[in-house]
Amino acid sequence: MANKFIIATAPHMHSPLSTQSLMRDVIVALMPALVVSALVYGLSVLYVTAIAVVSCVLVEFLIQKYLIKGASTLGNLSAVVTGLLLAFNLPANIPWWIIVIGAVVAIGVAKMTFGGLGHNPFNPALVGRVFLLIAYPVQMTSFPEIEPVVGGIVDTFSGATPLAAVKSGALSVVDANLGSMFGGFTGGSMGELSAAALLAGGLYMLWRRVITWHIPVAVLGSMAAFAFIVALMQGGGAELYALPAFHLFAGGAMLGAIFMATDYVTSPMTPKGMLIYGVGIGVITMVIRLWGAYPEGMSFAILLMNAVTPLINKYVKPRRFGVITAKK
Repeated sequence: MANKFIIATAPHMHSPLSTQSLMRDVIVALMPALVVSALVYGLSVLYVTAIAVVSCVLVEFLIQKYLIKGASTLGNLSAVVTGLLLAFNLPANIPWWIIVIGAVVAIGVAKMTFGGLGHNPFNPALVGRVFLLIAYPVQMTSFPEIEPVVGGIVDTFSGATPLAAVKSGALSVVDANLGSMFGGFTGGSMGELSAAALLAGGLYMLWRRVITWHIPVAVLGSMAAFAFIVALMQGGGAELYALPAFHLFAGGAMLGAIFMATDYVTSPMTPKGMLIYGVGIGVITMVIRLWGAYPEGMSFAILLMNAVTPLINKYVKPRRFGVITAKK
């Protein structure tokens, strides 16, 4: 019997990238932040990360084998990335069984329910994180204390995040140690500690062309602009420049903008759409941070804009290949 070939119409595009290679680069990019977190919080970071990764891989394997009964998808490493990102959104002292529940929600509900990788409308790790935040608010907002002196710098945020301290009025934005926040010696979730380490990972992914600049720049730029305008309306002063820098370095701003919002499946396809998407995330994050009940708003903002992504893809489209527009 003659071989049958399926011929597709031109243009034909080839790329050396694969899902596995992309996920491998994301894993490499996350390593600097993981190392900083382990140095600050100790071996508990590796413990939480291992449980999250193993749980996500195991849940995907069991669903694939016994419910979907299809070919294994573990080789694409997407479950490993989900486990890492889930761990990065958790405190280093969280109980192991809560991590497992988060993995079940992230993989079983947010990913495999919709058909697996490429079909999920929301970022799986963030769905797991938000579920745990609502279901176990005490455990998700209780962080281990950091040594009071690190490199000669007194840490004022031991046991609490800078965002929570500012939200409660216990700390002024002007008094926040921005250098300590940038380097990674403040309290928070495992992946929120070091803006510098996350930026290093982001630069690596840009160099490897895993992501483009559009979403991270749009998210962080809109957050900085929003904070600057708010500080200006409040009379400026010392907060005029401190407030934007504080919100960029604090909480999950860098982690969300660089690693979570740039997820291929749940973000827009066009550069213009990415900019709209990123600005939406930045604005919603700042609205929640400044006037919402939660000190952090990045997770909610990304999930909300994930829901808007299909509309952005529908109305923000490039010109079709071969279409000639009429000149006026």
